[in-house]
Amino acid sequence: MTIAALLRRTTDHALDYLASLDDRLIAPTASLAELRAAFVKPLPETGIPADQVIDALVNDVETGLLGSTSGRFFGWVIGGSLPAALAADWLTTIWDQNAAIYACGPAAAVVEEVCGQWLKQLLGIPASASFALVTGCQMAHATALATARHKLLADRGWDVEINGLAGSTPLRVLTSERRHESLIRAVKFLGIGEAAIELVGCEADGQMRMTDLAATLQNAADTPTIVCLQAGDIHTGGFDPFPEACDIAHSHSAWVHIDGAFGLWVASSDRLRHLLSGAEQADSWVTDGHKWLNVPFDSGFAFVAHPAAHRAAMSQSASYLISVGDARDQLDWTPEWSRRGRGFPAYAAIKSLGRTGIAQLVEQCCDHAHRLVTEISTLPGAELVVTPKINQGLVRFLSPDGDHDRRTDRIIEGIQAKGIAWFGGTTWQNKRVMRVSVCNWRTTDGDVDRAITSVRKILAEIS
Repeated sequence: MTIAALLRRTTDHALDYLASLDDRLIAPTASLAELRAAFVKPLPETGIPADQVIDALVNDVETGLLGSTSGRFFGWVIGGSLPAALAADWLTTIWDQNAAIYACGPAAAVVEEVCGQWLKQLLGIPASASFALVTGCQMAHATALATARHKLLADRGWDVEINGLAGSTPLRVLTSERRHESLIRAVKFLGIGEAAIELVGCEADGQMRMTDLAATLQNAADTPTIVCLQAGDIHTGGFDPFPEACDIAHSHSAWVHIDGAFGLWVASSDRLRHLLSGAEQADSWVTDGHKWLNVPFDSGFAFVAHPAAHRAAMSQSASYLISVGDARDQLDWTPEWSRRGRGFPAYAAIKSLGRTGIAQLVEQCCDHAHRLVTEISTLPGAELVVTPKINQGLVRFLSPDGDHDRRTDRIIEGIQAKGIAWFGGTTWQNKRVMRVSVCNWRTTDGDVDRAITSVRKILAEIS
C-alpha cells in the first residue's frame, strides 16, 4: 500500500471516529484486563504491512477510548480540538520539523514567534515579556520557576546554572492550598524541594489572604521567595487579588508567578477580563493551549517579564548549532532541545477564531457550566456547593442517612457508567463533591440537556 493510500485509509478511520462522537458512550467499556489482552503480545520478529497495523490499532483501541473529545465530557479541564488546530496538527506530523532552532525549521520558528506575540495580546501580558511554547503547564511552571530561581539567586551573587543549588541561599515558595499539584512537581524537578513550599491562608472564597501573605513574607524577609497565585482555581474558578498580592510581594523583592492554566483565557472576554485586573504586574505567567484554546495535546505557554533571566536560565550553546541573523531560536527559551513544531496548531487555532471567536468560546463554556451547575443542583437530592465564576463549579448529592460523601461518589460512578456524560469527583472543604468543568468548543445546549437528563435518571435509579 502506498503512503497516500495509507493516509487516506487513516483519514477514513479518523472521520468515522469524529462522526461517532454525538452517539458514542463517553466512558470506556473495556476493562484493564481486556485492554492488556488486546495489546500485550510478544515482540514481533518480523513486521506486517502498515495498513494492517493501523486497522488493528483502530479496532483494538475502540473500547478503551475515553470520550474526552465529546461535548458531553465535563471532567478535569480538558478541551477539544478545533478543526483548524486538528488539521494543522496532522500537517505538523507530516512536515516533521525539529523546532529547536530557526535553521532546523525556519517556518516553525517564525510561526512560533508570531504565536508568542498574539498570545501576549490575547492574554493581557506585557508586550516586552519573553515566551516559550512547551508541552503544558507542567513544563511551563518548570520554565518560569527556573527563571525565577535564576534571577532571585543571581540578585544575591549566585550563578545557579554554573554552581548548582548546593551552597546557595535556600529559596521558598509561597502558595495556597488551592495550588495545582503540577506546581509542586515543578518545585521538585528544579531541586528547590517540596519542603520549601509554605501555604498561605485563604479567605472563605478560596482567595489567598493578603494579611497572611504580608506576614509570611515579613517573617523571613531576607529569603529569596516566589509567590504563586491562582488565575482560575480548578474547583471554583477563583482568582487571587492580583493588584494587592503583586504590591505586597514586590515590596519584599519576591517573584510573582501566576498559574492561569485555563483562567488566563478570560482576558479575551470583555465580560470576564476584570477577573485578571492587576495580573499584568506579575513576573511570570503560565497557561495551557490544550484547555481553552482547544488545540490538541500537548500544548502549553510560559511568559516571563524578565527576558534576560529567562534566556540565561534556558539557553545552551553548542558548536554545531547554526545561528541565522536575528532569528529566534526556540531552545534559548524552552527546556527542550529536539521538539515538535507545536506552534503550528496554536497559530491555526488563533487565526481560525480571532480574538472575538476565542472570547465567544470562553463565554459559551462559562454559560454552559453555569447552567449545568444550577440546574443539576435543583434536582431532588442534589445540592449547590459552588456556583461557577467562570467554567468550574461544584455540586454534591445528599443521602437520607447523612453519608453525603458516599452518596456523591456513588452518583458520580453511576453517571460515568451510564456513559451519556462524564463528571469527576474531588474533595473540597472536607466534602466529596462533583466537579463540573466545561472547556470544549463542541459542547452545545443539547449536550447540556442530555447531561442533566442523565443525572436526573441516575438520581432516581440509585437509592
